[in-house]
Amino acid sequence: MEQFLNAVNGLVWSPPLIWLCLGVGLYFSVRTRFVQVRQVWEMGRLTLTGGQSEAGVSSFQALAMSLSGRIGIGNIAGVATAIAFGGPGAVFWMWVMAFLGASTAYIESTLAQIYKEKDDKGRYRGGPAYYIEKAMGQRWYAWLFAAVTVLAAGFLLPGVQANGITLAAITAWDVPPLGVAAVIIGLLGFIIFGGVKRIARFAEIVVPFMAIAYILVALLIMALNASAVPEMLGLIFRSAFGLEAGFGAMLGLAVEWGVKRGIYSNEAGQGTGPHHAAAAEVSHPAKQGLVQAFSVYVDTLLVCSATAFMILSTGMYNVVMPDGGIVTEALPGVAAGPAFAQAAVESALPGWGASFVALALFFFAFTTIVAYYYMAETNIAYINRAVHRPWLVQALRLAILVAVGFGCLRTADAAWTLGDIGVGLMAWLNLIAILILQKPALLALRDYETQQKQGLNPQFDPIKLGIANATLWSPPKR
Repeated sequence: MEQFLNAVNGLVWSPPLIWLCLGVGLYFSVRTRFVQVRQVWEMGRLTLTGGQSEAGVSSFQALAMSLSGRIGIGNIAGVATAIAFGGPGAVFWMWVMAFLGASTAYIESTLAQIYKEKDDKGRYRGGPAYYIEKAMGQRWYAWLFAAVTVLAAGFLLPGVQANGITLAAITAWDVPPLGVAAVIIGLLGFIIFGGVKRIARFAEIVVPFMAIAYILVALLIMALNASAVPEMLGLIFRSAFGLEAGFGAMLGLAVEWGVKRGIYSNEAGQGTGPHHAAAAEVSHPAKQGLVQAFSVYVDTLLVCSATAFMILSTGMYNVVMPDGGIVTEALPGVAAGPAFAQAAVESALPGWGASFVALALFFFAFTTIVAYYYMAETNIAYINRAVHRPWLVQALRLAILVAVGFGCLRTADAAWTLGDIGVGLMAWLNLIAILILQKPALLALRDYETQQKQGLNPQFDPIKLGIANATLWSPPKR
């Protein structure tokens, strides 16, 4: 079974997907005239504006929900894995993926806002399945994405997060995996049975707190190791282009692991962010597109960089060549994962490192599991538009609880392989879709910036722009 999963993962994450992720990000950067640079201040402003309603959540809540999905195990264990198998240069390529991916996040999230709709309870729902059906007219493709997302977000990806929590808890407190599973399942059940509003309130409180605390500790560790910081930055850039002795043969691996773990962490183009973007109550779709582009920066440039800087500035990492040879081995016998970050914090703050990272990873990963549930539930809602099977939501809730319990008990390698397959399949389907459907998102950006220059609070009128099937925006919201 392990060989079969690895073979499937190799096909999904073949070089074409790596270059497709980079290429799509570069293409949309050019098409949007590098909106991720021009509108960066507007992105920050919009995160704190906008109201909410019975149908939708606020822009900040949507951002928090999105970040709860983006900031997870990938920000700690994923960064460590990228360094272990791609060298320090992989961090640079994660930054590149974030910079380019911000434009991709704008496109997919704006499309989700344009083509969102209300479910039978009057709540906003949207995402790739919705815009594929409405804008492309290919219902079979929309159903395929919905099915893959339910499989990935409901069954495959939660296990990665649960497994990371378990490993960190065992390292820090030597607790049994069954005990960790019981805690996660109990808390998760309380949250997900409370509906989208409870999810939004939970994310709004927990996500900012955990991210700020983690970044502050990273800054403290860098201050304690200030003399090593210039060399660390030089090592990242030299290794990224194969100029560092010892890492010269790892240039291709640095790109591969940087992009792979970058998209796993920031999720740009993967099709996850649009589900949260569609839930926001805004006057113009481009507003939430810009907010979600900003979330990519927060995820990678802040939180992932915090992990990388802690690990690299303290030297607490191993780098392994594809043939099994070891370039550096600061932590003998320690596999890539949360242990790198735990050792880094422990080296600077003895007695605190393992526990702090375990707690941070718990909050990161747990909120991501909640976000995965919301994505899967949104696609169940899409499927239920046609089949009307209310019990599917209850089945999903039970299934994700089982998947979490299973993830706590299985090996880390199996968990990551299944997670990679889920992410990769969603990315293939969504990237192809948004390349085909890009025009409405680009029209929305041009319209938003025109009204912005006129000093207006932009309002969206799809009929004026020639955008069909944007049913919730006709007539325009005021």
